[in-house]
Amino acid sequence: MDSHEPERLSPVQIAAMRRSLTNGRGSLTRRSLLRASGMGAVALGGLGALSACGIPPAKSSADGAAVFDDRSAKEKVVNFSNWTEYMDVSEDEKHRPTLEAFTERTGIRVKYTEDINDNVEFFGKIKPQLAAGQNTGRDLICVTDWLAARIIRLGWAQKLDPANLPHAFANLSAQFRTPDWDPGRSYSYAWTGIPTVIAYNVKATGGRKIDSVTQLLDDPKLKGKVSFLSEMRDSIGMTMLDMGKDPGDFTDADFDATVGRIQKAVDKKQIRRFTGNDYTADLSKGDIAACIAWAGDIIQLQADNPDIRFSIPSAGYITSSDNLLVPAKATHKANAEKLIDYYYEPPVAAQLAAYINYVCPVDGVREELAKIDPAMAANTLILPDKEMASRSHAFRSLSSEEETAYEEKFAKLIGA
Repeated sequence: MDSHEPERLSPVQIAAMRRSLTNGRGSLTRRSLLRASGMGAVALGGLGALSACGIPPAKSSADGAAVFDDRSAKEKVVNFSNWTEYMDVSEDEKHRPTLEAFTERTGIRVKYTEDINDNVEFFGKIKPQLAAGQNTGRDLICVTDWLAARIIRLGWAQKLDPANLPHAFANLSAQFRTPDWDPGRSYSYAWTGIPTVIAYNVKATGGRKIDSVTQLLDDPKLKGKVSFLSEMRDSIGMTMLDMGKDPGDFTDADFDATVGRIQKAVDKKQIRRFTGNDYTADLSKGDIAACIAWAGDIIQLQADNPDIRFSIPSAGYITSSDNLLVPAKATHKANAEKLIDYYYEPPVAAQLAAYINYVCPVDGVREELAKIDPAMAANTLILPDKEMASRSHAFRSLSSEEETAYEEKFAKLIGA
């Protein structure tokens, strides 16, 4: 097999990658694109696939990838790859205020590229270079937690220097400090958090509050007016919590029991459909009364429709994250670390959060955000309070074998 020939995805994998887009500013935004399934990552990133293509798999070490000819002192530049609509812009859309302020302060020019459309596709771009021990041309990338875990596990991320990250070390929120795939954040720092919550249209529910997955699955008054997400980690994770199971520590039997629980609701037509973020239009109209939803969607829906509400189940909720990493062989590591640290300064973090409307992982940002928009500073979907943060759970890392098996079972459940 030619090492540069893209691996073919199975119909199950392709179906898992399909997501619908919203209109207006939400079109092609981060939340529309981030949910590329981990199923595709198996096809594009497993050690076996690498060997089969003639590319020797990288070997991880305790120290991770070594620093590669860091030219930061001589070359005042950092190449940053990110998602669409994931950076603040000016009203006329001609400037990126926080990036320009960073350059003015440090003299480091940021070559900012919005070239991440989904995790699977992006990994397919950089994998051959990383596997061959080559520079990807990127000094900083932003990927979702499961892909960050895979890159770190393969030894393709450089270990960060704490001396260059004083603000990041001090201000990283507690709920993001110890992911099981990077304990202590030796290789990564969170860019944003992405809560999965319950959303409902209070007009469509007859004024009732919906605050549990049990209601979604069993309440006869909601029959045919419920949607779940087509992202496995969110729908399975939220249901596991409702069943008293820990999505951070579960067995195959736990997973199968959870699938069975949702299958019953499918069989009795309680669940209308499984969606990407295209549930938003139906929720706003009231065709869907209640659903599992992504917080970023709900913030924007509430701006236009006062009937849209959200709730955090007493059983807890799932949080995923997008994360900054320095790829192996990147040549401006110190500059990248300075940029990471810059975004952990509360005034800068507030400016970013006010634009992108996701959970800010930076402690001490509330007062700064209140100066920009008091309503945003009070919104727990952007700045979770201690009580909300305490109910946050992460879906545990999966082996390649688990990922394949679980995604196939989930695809069968949702009819993909």
